[in-house]
Amino acid sequence: MADDYPNIADHGLIGDLQCAALVDTNGTIDWFCFPRFDSPSVFASLLDRERGGYCRIRPATDDYVTRQLYLPNTAILITRFMTEAGVGEVIDFMPVAEGPATDRHRLVRLIRVVRGSMDFVVEIQPRFDYGRASHTIDLRDDGAVFASDDATLTVRRAGEPILRGTERAGHVELVDDGLRVTATLNVGEITGILFESGEVELSPVSRDDIVDMFLATRQFWRDWNSRSTYRGRWREMVARSAMTLKLMTYAPTGALVAAPTAALPEQVGGERNWDYRYTWIRDASFSVYALLGLGYKEEAEAYIGWLMDRIHESVGESSGPLKIMYRVDGSSDLVEETLDHLDGYRGSKPARIGNGAADQLQLDIYGEAMDSIHLADTHGLQLPHVGWTQVAQMLDWVCDNWDRPEEGIWETRGGQQKFTYGRFMCWIALDRGIRIAQSRGRPGELTRWVQQRDAIYEQIMTKGWHEGRGAFVQHQETDVLDASLLVMSLMGFIAPRDPMWLSTLDEMDKELVSDSLVYRYDPSASPDGLRGSEGTFTLCSFWYVDALAHSGRLDDAQFTFEKMLTYANHLGLYGEEIGLTGEQLGNFPQAFSHLALIKAAVNLDYQLDHGSGFVDPVLSRSRRET
Repeated sequence: MADDYPNIADHGLIGDLQCAALVDTNGTIDWFCFPRFDSPSVFASLLDRERGGYCRIRPATDDYVTRQLYLPNTAILITRFMTEAGVGEVIDFMPVAEGPATDRHRLVRLIRVVRGSMDFVVEIQPRFDYGRASHTIDLRDDGAVFASDDATLTVRRAGEPILRGTERAGHVELVDDGLRVTATLNVGEITGILFESGEVELSPVSRDDIVDMFLATRQFWRDWNSRSTYRGRWREMVARSAMTLKLMTYAPTGALVAAPTAALPEQVGGERNWDYRYTWIRDASFSVYALLGLGYKEEAEAYIGWLMDRIHESVGESSGPLKIMYRVDGSSDLVEETLDHLDGYRGSKPARIGNGAADQLQLDIYGEAMDSIHLADTHGLQLPHVGWTQVAQMLDWVCDNWDRPEEGIWETRGGQQKFTYGRFMCWIALDRGIRIAQSRGRPGELTRWVQQRDAIYEQIMTKGWHEGRGAFVQHQETDVLDASLLVMSLMGFIAPRDPMWLSTLDEMDKELVSDSLVYRYDPSASPDGLRGSEGTFTLCSFWYVDALAHSGRLDDAQFTFEKMLTYANHLGLYGEEIGLTGEQLGNFPQAFSHLALIKAAVNLDYQLDHGSGFVDPVLSRSRRET
């Protein structure tokens, strides 16, 4: 039943920088994969309420009101339950795993009562490998061990006894393939459970141990948040977006996943259900601007290191120096498969894992990669000799291949085209490479790079421009508009007040913009090989704010930005898309949405403080520093 599923927006995100979980407003963990973001799930009831698996903590009565918030300046999530008899809280967090990759991860669920008393029900129903693997249960006084052939999840009691059979602690019973526990807590009492992946000693966790974990986790996030240099108008939303990006970063490699979830639909009941638990070159490269714009130089440097490793592995490949996406460890085995035994979110089939788009040709990734490398260079993160040599080889490949048909930024499955955005980003790749070579005195085929850069420019200005529409269009064989082209003025390809650009922006206003929300393109006018429709794209909406500000429409930009903030969920989180009635759609939360929010906020602050202009605030600051 569709009514059995929470809204996508009714979730908060917790994580330890290697894996993550979603918790809904009724205290249910309905998505959790370990030991990595892209590992098989143990809780996935978000994709199938019956077969997916979950851990639920809630009052024994249905007569309650719930509220959810983050402990300020942290990634510690608090779900509050209010009844006439009392007020209880479930506090969810994961102690941070900053070091090398590990199979050992901890997830803490504390339960406490802050007024009166409350009867709680705890249900633990794991389903390993997306519900495909059976498991055993070893129930003991101090907890339980759930084990499948390939994974083990240990549950230990934390604080006051709860997973014991005494009357005071509560009642424990085996239900289906899991446990059900009932317990009564009075004001001031704290209990809970500690999940640990892998085989661990099954012993109780003292209240002091749990408090230490809580305090260490709180301190980590507060220290990390305090490193931000952002002092603008929208500090709370920017800080939450930054912490969300951090939660989606795989600490051992610096790779940023596009989202921590898989198969959440772009249209409920539709087939646009993809696995986003991987690192897209495009998304992660855009994050460098957001990170450096907030002063997080170490995180930007870590990603650049990961990116250069991928370039090093791939230079010389005839299919191109880079794939469009990778697993967080840098491997590229992303075979797509469908989980036919799962119903999908509210019946949205098929539920997919892996991603068949991994082998597509998307030329724009070279521009995004080179823009991030150039931006890092302006902040003092210079490439070593070997790294520059490999980048130069990549740029030579771009010179040879920029005019090929491709699948494009939106990963359409309707056939290759000569997309304007892909060519524009090849221009960016060569332009940024030329800038680094000239400013740092690095060797390269500069004459050729300049010639090809200029050839791309001329092609876009003639074949990418549609005279009848008075706008730049999606590709050379159509008159369809495409919101990806909003970044043409933001990245310096065209002046923000060039009449050709202002005309393009006007056409987008008329066709792609609905209030503050922006569609990527009109799929009915430009078939993408898939059935159904989709919502407005949050990334494009924040790009639109940026484009308005750069074009001198500051009042429109600020009003649009403020309206966009109202579409966040109760915790300040965004999915990939927003539906007609304001609902979040697609995988959640989405890195693209949050990094675009940060960029729009940083730039809009700068323009409001200094007057609209063409200078990028992050680039202008980096030039002063270098």
